[in-house]
Amino acid sequence: MLGANAMEVRSIEAIVRALNAADVRYLIVGGLAVNAHGFARMTRDVDLVIELEPSNTQRGLRALIGAGYRLMIPEKPEAFADAATRESWRRDKGMIVLKLWSDEHRRTPVDVFVYEPFPFDREYKEAVRVELAPGLHAPIVSLPTLLQMKREAGRPQDLEDIKELTRGEKDGH
Repeated sequence: MLGANAMEVRSIEAIVRALNAADVRYLIVGGLAVNAHGFARMTRDVDLVIELEPSNTQRGLRALIGAGYRLMIPEKPEAFADAATRESWRRDKGMIVLKLWSDEHRRTPVDVFVYEPFPFDREYKEAVRVELAPGLHAPIVSLPTLLQMKREAGRPQDLEDIKELTRGEKDGH
């Protein structure tokens, strides 16, 4: 089970249910993935990597909108689905994630990566499927890839996550 802490489990379930119902290829990364891999810590948002194939991306954002979310920028899902537009946001605005918020799910914002930080197909096949509720499964990025993402980000919380997630390896377990 994913440890949500400040976030509401009902909101995480609503996100996963919406994405699964729309047949979206996505992976949960970030703090929720850290929790799923065994280190319970507080996280403030749901970090997603949605496969950036245009129709999948549009389905993903429309599913999130259908679950009550809105984009933090005045754009439509079609703009996010366009690779050139995303690259411009990344290059010109330094955007790493597209932020979404919801009045209904105030304590559970969503961040969607504007690029694929790993080979998506490989990771999707390697994903851990976690059961959030009976019959509701969420794909979680593999531990090696999560650790690599954390190393690349290099923020203090990421370094702490790496330390905790690899503690068993260092202790000989």
